[in-house]
Amino acid sequence: MSVELTMLTYSVGLLFVLVFLQALAGIRAQGAVPLANSRDDLPPPSGFHARMKRVVDNHREGLTMFAPLVLVAAVAGVSSEITVLGAQLFFYSRVAHAVLYIFGAPMVRPLAWTVGLAGTVMVFAALVGLA
Repeated sequence: MSVELTMLTYSVGLLFVLVFLQALAGIRAQGAVPLANSRDDLPPPSGFHARMKRVVDNHREGLTMFAPLVLVAAVAGVSSEITVLGAQLFFYSRVAHAVLYIFGAPMVRPLAWTVGLAGTVMVFAALVGLA
């Protein structure tokens, strides 16, 4: 498997972990029984539960841009130092972003997000012949 596909696989694995942590936070905040029901009358998440929801949503949004590009690169047989570095930047910055988000670190978290976006742009640039 290519480095790019490996980084995509690891990124999906990170999403698994984040969703699991979000579920645990929800159970802790709301209780298992209310979450197992229709959830029609639940109050909106707050505190740590809300933060976990935001980090999951944010990672999912990043994956919606990154994953198709990596899959197109794999199908098209495009792999270069740029696509490898871009995929690695995406994954490792998303790990850093998630940790910073979970612990509520201000100011530096957007830098990790920006590095991940830059990695995605690098893969895109390689696919369209700009890199």
